Amino acid sequence: MRARDWAHAGQAAVCDVVEPWEHGTVVRATRYPTYFHYNLVRVEEDPGMSAGALAAFADEALAGVEHRRVDVEPLDVAERLRPDFRAMGWLSYCLVWMRHEAPAPRAGRPIAVEEVPWDAVRDLRAEWHYEDFPQVDLGDHLEEAREVAELRGDRVLAVVERDEPVAYSQLEWRDGSAEITQVFVHGPHRGRGLGTAVTRAAIEAAGEVDDLWIVADDEGRPKHLYAALGFRPSWRSVHMLRLP
Repeated sequence: MRARDWAHAGQAAVCDVVEPWEHGTVVRATRYPTYFHYNLVRVEEDPGMSAGALAAFADEALAGVEHRRVDVEPLDVAERLRPDFRAMGWLSYCLVWMRHEAPAPRAGRPIAVEEVPWDAVRDLRAEWHYEDFPQVDLGDHLEEAREVAELRGDRVLAVVERDEPVAYSQLEWRDGSAEITQVFVHGPHRGRGLGTAVTRAAIEAAGEVDDLWIVADDEGRPKHLYAALGFRPSWRSVHMLRLP
């Protein structure tokens, strides 16, 4: 499956530990210990294990990092395990990988989008983090995130008003394909079409690529915005996360 292969290859490109286990793979990026996406246990087939047993395995496999993350790829297995993970205090969310397959409709009111340095949207990155994880201190995570983005040849596209970015998208390339890895709009500016504008700008900046991907919460609103811009669902995976 192309989307799954893309996701796995992206982790392999960053992680220095990629170890098969009986029912999947353990991936670790020891240089980036705060990065949830690169320090996790992948469950790639039904392990026949309880949520408690998987959590115990993750404790062993991810020793040395403060969080725990278990990605369960078979959806039927994930749905069976989700209630028990939640009962143990873990977060649970389903992500959908979407591939750009149709032209975006003609833009309405033009909104200016410009390329900016990674650090220009640092405050927006911090705001996004604390919206999602208000109880988790950022620590060194932004420095880790910048280094990873540079490895993937990132470009940042932003709407700037009164010399301050208020919305941005981040585009990254690898092996002839690309992914829009981030789309964020500052809270007071939502509902004005800025998310659509920066996503559209990233689509145009990607140019001619084999595949263009974006990932969305399958249970949230943004996937509908992306669908309107020509993205179609390709693959889903459920992620279980215990915060530091």
